[in-house]
Amino acid sequence: MKRFVDALETVTEWIMALMLATMVALVFGNVVLRYVFHSGIVAAEELARLMFVWLVFLGATLALRHQQHLGLDFVQVRLPPKVRRACAVVSHLLMLYALWLFVEGSWVQLLIGMETFSTVLRFPMAFYAAAGFFPALAMGCMVLANLWKILAGEPGARVPGDVPANAAVTEH
Repeated sequence: MKRFVDALETVTEWIMALMLATMVALVFGNVVLRYVFHSGIVAAEELARLMFVWLVFLGATLALRHQQHLGLDFVQVRLPPKVRRACAVVSHLLMLYALWLFVEGSWVQLLIGMETFSTVLRFPMAFYAAAGFFPALAMGCMVLANLWKILAGEPGARVPGDVPANAAVTEH
């Protein structure tokens, strides 16, 4: 399973790089065309906006997988391990609830967006809602898997405030 998830992450990173390169080319090309040739690519703004939305949510998913989201653990570090784990369970349950709300809202918007189309390219506006729906499902699975590890007491569980086994401990 880990190999599959790692491969999926690699594919996601390549897709994000391709989207970013396409966005840069479209926006830069459009600027040059407007100021030099007084014309432009009509669809550039719509495509760049759609790719940007997908980039944000795919990036948030990868950041969650690698624990790169901004977090303050100065309180958890000072707590005893059992209390730290209890706080982690509560925070994971709150994250699951927030992600459920996000999935539910994105699903509603996805259904509405199937009947609404973009101005220039005429693609369904559901493409925007899908950018929140699928990554929120993926993030929910990641949070749920880590919650399971915490509750089972597995050593690979990620608990805010815990010092990773491979981290160097320094004295202050």
